[in-house]
Formats: sequence, C-alpha cells, structure tokens
Amino acid sequence: MGVLPKSIWEQEPDSETVSRAVQLLLAEYPFLFRFCIGKSILGKELPVLILGNGKRKFLYVGAHHGMERITSSLLLRFADEYCTLYRHHGKIGKLRVETLWERFQLHIVPMLNPDGVNYAIHGVDPQNPLYERLLKMNGGSKDFCHWQANARGVDLNHNYNAGFWEYKRLETEQGIGEGAPTRYSGVTPESEPETAALCRYIRFHAPFGAIFSFHTQGEELFWKSRGKIIPGSESAIRKLALQSGYLLNEAEGLASYGGLTDWCIASELAPAVTFECGKGQNPLPISDLFSIYARLRKTLFLAPTFFK
Repeated sequence: MGVLPKSIWEQEPDSETVSRAVQLLLAEYPFLFRFCIGKSILGKELPVLILGNGKRKFLYVGAHHGMERITSSLLLRFADEYCTLYRHHGKIGKLRVETLWERFQLHIVPMLNPDGVNYAIHGVDPQNPLYERLLKMNGGSKDFCHWQANARGVDLNHNYNAGFWEYKRLETEQGIGEGAPTRYSGVTPESEPETAALCRYIRFHAPFGAIFSFHTQGEELFWKSRGKIIPGSESAIRKLALQSGYLLNEAEGLASYGGLTDWCIASELAPAVTFECGKGQNPLPISDLFSIYARLRKTLFLAPTFFK
C-alpha cells in the first residue's frame, strides 16, 4: 500500500533513489513536510520527513552505515503507508491512523550517510577528491561493498559523545588510528557534518518521546548503554520487543561506545533503541525488504503509543 512505484523497492536505495522517493511523496501528500537538517561531506542533502500534528515527537533514523542502506527503504515504505492510511482513514489493527496523526509527530531521517551508501553500492569515482586516500583506507581494494563509514572514513555511529574518549583508547589498542571502512570514530565527537547535523536537530526539537536508530542485522533491539537506560522506559521497550518479536540485547565491546542510542541514554535526552533489522549477512539484499517490513510494520506504527 502506498504511492511509491515498485521500482523504488526493487533497487538498492542510493542517495538518488532516496531523493526521488522523497520528491514523489511530497508531490503526492500535501500534508507531508520535508526539512533539510544539513549536508554530507560531499554535499548531499540530509532530509527529514515530518508526519503528524501531535505534540509528542518521535525520531526514526536510517542508514548510519553504508552497507545497511536497506533501512532507508524500510523507513520510506513506512512513511508512504502511514500517509496513505491517514488520507484514506485507515487503521492499524483497531487504531485509526488519524488518531496517531493527531497525537504524535514523527520525524523520519531516511538516510543519514548518503556518501557512505553510495560508496558501498557504486564504489568510489576516480574523480572523487578523496579517491587515493579512500583506496588506502580500504586496503587498496576498489571493492567498497562492505563500507560502513562516511565519505572520509568515519563511522558515524561511533562519532557521538558517549564514552568517546574511552573508545579512542580502545581504538588505538585495536590498531585503528585513522579513517577506515568501519569503527574509526573521528577526531572529536560530532566532528562529522552528518552526526553534527542530527545532534543539532535533536537538541533543537527536544524533547522526543523516544529515538529509534535502524541498523542491520540480527533481529535484536539494543536498549542499554553500558547497563544504563532512561528511567521509566523499560516497560515501553519491552512492549517494542513483544510487538516486533525481536530479542532485547545489549551491545558489547567496541559496539557499546559512541552510538546514537548511547548518546541519547548517556545524555538523558530521550529513551533510545537500536533496531537490528533482518537476519543474514550484511549487506542484506533488497529482496529482504518485504519480510523485514512485514515483521516490523505494526511496531513502526505503534511504537509511539508505548511511551508515556
């Protein structure tokens, strides 16, 4: 259900595909709002879609990582169906989408890392000013299919100010001293324009009822940051797990530092959850989109209702 053509769901969602999908949604749904939160290193706009008129805000963020771009398609499909059901007075179970629209305001960032996604899908153009440096970061290989970082080799989900300096020491112990396909956290917290833009947006629009970060894979929900959660959020997050069928888990080792969920919890900004969508080996094929969306569909719609 929705207005986006089948071709959108059958191709890997690079930055051009996401831009086209956003324009189609805006043309079809006059009640949908778009805002640019900033630009990537290579000048790609970072759009956010705003659905709903409610006072309580919730944030959904996709594609921190290049080879996890299927999360962008997931969120675009959700936005498309949400708007269609709102227009046609549809329901999710027994709950009218019009009720959700009036109670909540959803902020959806489909793709935070357009440069990294494009690298992972298309490789790096020799005309790219960072070409030689990127090849060196990638071990000399022109195959970037497992690239996670942004345009200059910073892993955006380690670039938030949550245990950042402690992570830098661990990074050194692991031999990660400069830009790389994954795990390099950058020079300082929010050093990257993508993470800096999202953090500014979150601070400006706070408070959020909850912030959801979408990654792949494992069918898990990461809900704690080094044992800590936002007080009062446990019941809501357990409902997310029950509704989605995803297991609750806690990130360990290097994965437990510097992420969006870690930052939200450490700063006590909002309850935060990382969705590890789907199962298999990254990058998940676009053919998995239907099964991932079918599994998470009701959760995406109902998640705001779980948080008080």
